[in-house]
Amino acid sequence: MGWILLALIVVLAVFAIGIYNRLVTARNAYKNAFAQIDVQLTRRHDLIPNLVEVAKGYLQHERGTLEAVISARYAAVTGLKAAASNPGDPAAVQQLAGAENQLTGALGRLFALAEAYPDLKANTTMMQLSEELTSTENKVAFARQAYNDSVMSYNNTREVFPNNVFAGMFSFQPAQLLEIESVEKRAVPKVSFGA
Repeated sequence: MGWILLALIVVLAVFAIGIYNRLVTARNAYKNAFAQIDVQLTRRHDLIPNLVEVAKGYLQHERGTLEAVISARYAAVTGLKAAASNPGDPAAVQQLAGAENQLTGALGRLFALAEAYPDLKANTTMMQLSEELTSTENKVAFARQAYNDSVMSYNNTREVFPNNVFAGMFSFQPAQLLEIESVEKRAVPKVSFGA
C-alpha cells in the first residue's frame, strides 16, 4: 500500500511540474514576442528625430506640429521602457499603446502638413526616412500580432483547468494584449512624397 501511495505522489508531482513548465514556457514566449516589438518600436523612435530635423528647415512656421511629434516620441519611448521592463503588466502595456497612438497621430499630422511643402516632399532624405518609417510600421504590426498571439496562448494555458489552480499558486498573472484603440489609429500613416 505504501508503494502505491508513493507512486501516486510521484505521478502527481510530475503532473504538477509539467503544468508549471508549460506556464513558464508560455510566459517566456510572450516576453520574447514583446522583445521583438521593442526592437521595432525602438527603430521607429530612432527614425523620428531625423525626420523632424529634415522637416524643420521647411516647416519653420509649423513649430507646434514638430514639438508635438517630439513630445509624443518621448512619451512613446518612456512607455516602451516601462512595458519592456515587465511586458505582462497591463498598466504598462496600456500606457505604451496610448503613447504609440499619440505618436501615430502626431506623425500623421506631420505627414499631412508636409504634403503642402513641395520642396520637402521632394527631399531625398525625407523620402528615404519616410520609406524606412513605413517599413518599420509594417514590422511593428507583425511583431504586435505575434505578441498578441503569444499572450493569448499564455492566457489560455493559464486559465484552463487544472492549470489555473497552479497558475494561482505560483502567481502567474494574466498578460495584456497590445491593442490600438480605434480603426483610424490602426492605419499606417500615409506617406506620399512621390511626384
